Amino acid sequence: MKKHLNGSVTRPMLFAFFLACIAMPALAQRVAEPAKPDRPKLVVGLVVDQMRWDFFYRYYDRYGEGGFKRILNTGFRCENTMIPYAQTVTAAGHACVYTGSTPAINGINGNEWYDRYKQKSVYCVEDSTVKIVGGAETAEPMSPRNLWVTTISDEMRMATNFRSKTVGIAIKDRGSILPAGHTGDAYWYDGGTGNWVTSTYYYKKLPAWVNKFNNRKWPDKFYEQNWNTLFPIDTYKQSTADNKPYEGKFPFETAPVFPHKLDSLIGRNYSLLSATPHGNTLTLNFAKDAVQNEELGKDEFTDFLAISLSSPDYIGHQFGPNSVEVEDCYLRLDRDLASFFEYLDAEIGKDNYLFFITADHGVAHVPGFLAENKIPVNTIRPSLNELATLIQQKFGLANLIKSSANYQLYIDREQIAAADKDYEEIVDFMVKELNKDPELLMAFPSADIAEANLPQQVKDRFMAGYNTRLGGDVHFIPRPGKFYGGPTGTTHGTWYPYD
Repeated sequence: MKKHLNGSVTRPMLFAFFLACIAMPALAQRVAEPAKPDRPKLVVGLVVDQMRWDFFYRYYDRYGEGGFKRILNTGFRCENTMIPYAQTVTAAGHACVYTGSTPAINGINGNEWYDRYKQKSVYCVEDSTVKIVGGAETAEPMSPRNLWVTTISDEMRMATNFRSKTVGIAIKDRGSILPAGHTGDAYWYDGGTGNWVTSTYYYKKLPAWVNKFNNRKWPDKFYEQNWNTLFPIDTYKQSTADNKPYEGKFPFETAPVFPHKLDSLIGRNYSLLSATPHGNTLTLNFAKDAVQNEELGKDEFTDFLAISLSSPDYIGHQFGPNSVEVEDCYLRLDRDLASFFEYLDAEIGKDNYLFFITADHGVAHVPGFLAENKIPVNTIRPSLNELATLIQQKFGLANLIKSSANYQLYIDREQIAAADKDYEEIVDFMVKELNKDPELLMAFPSADIAEANLPQQVKDRFMAGYNTRLGGDVHFIPRPGKFYGGPTGTTHGTWYPYD
């Protein structure tokens, strides 16, 4: 308001101010009623375990319109993305996708690691304080207690005062538990019984709908179908590579070739189903039942369905990304996805759910395939016995290396302190000896990642992947094209782009 030089308020200004005060409540009322946010009724997250980005395009001409093509042509694509940490494995991948953090922060240092405080190796979702529900008595009980942070589904539930629901589903326990977070429900597949199970972290007994699903004996029905190619085998891109010595075979087979006869497994060996495309169909069928019976997407609060398809990882490890088996897996998955989308369109409404797809990691070509095509490659089987012997000879310390996990070595710090030896001197000695190995790119002390002679973007991955409480004392990096493993199949786990 204007004032005279003596500080008094003029009558016109006072009248204008009065009118403004009268108008403010009506204005405030309009501002206090914003448009209601357009939220999806259901978010469906799909992690396809080991799915390389090129599988979208390699088999594109044979995909139908309702599966992968629907995703590519009606969705938003993020391409040329890279995992921002070093250990490209299942547990770390699922934890990163759903928490937005890395092993350095979220506590999921890999599928397993050595816990120097517990003096034992730890599996990522193990929990001795709970019991398995619905599976074999020998099955290990699991929960998300090793995950240090919240997931996006946890945050969503807290934001709605826990009125939204979250369900995690995967054949692998870690593929369902980590995405479901601390506050959701999780189910996974028990290969000992062929049942979908959970643990007492979630339920004291299985919900009735899960028992009903299990009672249908789906694994036996899939075994009856065996596994043959969806199309004539000679029309497959990889048809000339169906019988290669570097592909793994099922224990009951003489060669890794189609058709794969599974009917002899009816009533037993339910774990093998995971290494066939039937595992994808089984998982998505179970997910449909979860949507219906948990009434996901049926009220005003957004629900979350976190699915992980584990079978592509088992198939890829055994046969490799250039096999007919992997090609057939994705052609069948394309049809499974089309069926799943049709179900969601009808049950939730085509415009009422938000779907995303990603992978937890990639995979390298089978070393035998690379060698066959003149690509530099070597399969190595490292032994730490020689290094342990050298340490004992120089420092008089026996069995100093406690464990090796995620390309990190864990050493017995208590033994070093008790013997009054110099920890840094021993670590430097180990690094020096490891760097003599021509199969390694380099080794370095974990405490000195920031000083490692690596490009900054690579160094950042190791820093993001190193958990100071759970990590090892020494890092080692195999050279590109150097694989730890046997004569068949392939693997993943390094920072290299193929992983």
